[in-house]
Amino acid sequence: MYDKLTSGAIRKDFPILGRQVYGKPLIYFDNAATTQKPHQVIDAISKYYYGDNANVHRGVHYLSQQATNDFESVRKQIAGFINARYDREIIFTKGTTDSINLVAATFGKIIVNEGDEIVISAMEHHANIVPWQILCEEKKAHLRVIPISDTGDLDLEAYVGFINNKKTRLVAITHVSNTLGTINPVKEIVAMAHSKGIPVLLDGAQSVSHMPVDVQDIDCDFYCFSGHKLFGPMGIGVLYGKEELLNRMPPYQFGGEMIDQVTFEKTTFNEIPYKFEAGTPNVADVIGLGAAITYINEIGLENIRKWEDELLNYATSELKKAGGLTFFGEAKHKASVISFLIDGIHPYDAGTILDHMGIAVRTGTHCTQPLMDHFGISGTIRASLAFYNTKDEIDGLINGVEQVKKMFR
Repeated sequence: MYDKLTSGAIRKDFPILGRQVYGKPLIYFDNAATTQKPHQVIDAISKYYYGDNANVHRGVHYLSQQATNDFESVRKQIAGFINARYDREIIFTKGTTDSINLVAATFGKIIVNEGDEIVISAMEHHANIVPWQILCEEKKAHLRVIPISDTGDLDLEAYVGFINNKKTRLVAITHVSNTLGTINPVKEIVAMAHSKGIPVLLDGAQSVSHMPVDVQDIDCDFYCFSGHKLFGPMGIGVLYGKEELLNRMPPYQFGGEMIDQVTFEKTTFNEIPYKFEAGTPNVADVIGLGAAITYINEIGLENIRKWEDELLNYATSELKKAGGLTFFGEAKHKASVISFLIDGIHPYDAGTILDHMGIAVRTGTHCTQPLMDHFGISGTIRASLAFYNTKDEIDGLINGVEQVKKMFR
């Protein structure tokens, strides 16, 4: 299977990679924003709507039973994919943002009080800043931010100082930075927090598509990720939570499958995971996510990690040879994200020119404005790689960067 990655044969599974943009072959380097979908995922979603469409959990007829079985089998599949202890610890959400908001609105509200503290880091995505910021405002609590070095590494000494404070109630940290590519030492971070009795939430949006994740080994209390960054559909995500914590948490939304019994005098609620899955679920996209995970498992995350590391090293080396670039995020342990600026050229201008060459990169703050403030910049050009990218495409990016520099001379 590794040969299919290095040869580029895997690209045949992704219909969109064969299209053209502005008359040029598409080179897609915006995988940290969303990944492209293999036909196996597209086909699974189409199959559901063509032949199995029905609501789940509520019918005795064949289609409902089939849809329910397919839906719940994906929950079991995801539990195995991240090595959760029980499949009931897997909650379906709309995505990472929705998962974090769920935890903030339920668990956060029962553990955080006036004067308490929540610890995050300077490299967080807005989705792992704003919910905690709002919770702190509501509770009159305080948000503490772990600083980072110029290379994009967390200041673990500062982190230890924060969690030694008896007021810390929760740590919420990204596993992999969407802007810098930094892979944080999450197992160590969790162990440090747990030694003080502090629970930890990990934002795994940028990690599950690049490396194996074992939530029992990491021992995190919550783990969140999005389907669309795992080569699956948009609008579906996962919240993993330890059973004992999920049982403590009140419902987040109301109606549908999360109900147990309803009278006009009182309503009781269902058990986990259904307690947090109000209304009709996104059945088709859950099935699509299951197909994506099957596909990833067939390739092997270790193969993916190996090839993406090779691509990252090649791209970084070649871009540095080009000269005239400033890089942001050079941590020792990185996933396949490169953020840079072309000296003297605004990232939006560079991104627009690259786009007209058929090269899709992300420009701007990448939903990490405080991180941009840390570096004193307004944004970067971000090239984020996936296993279907090739060294030839990286050469195309290098050529594009050189063309941009020539246009502004």
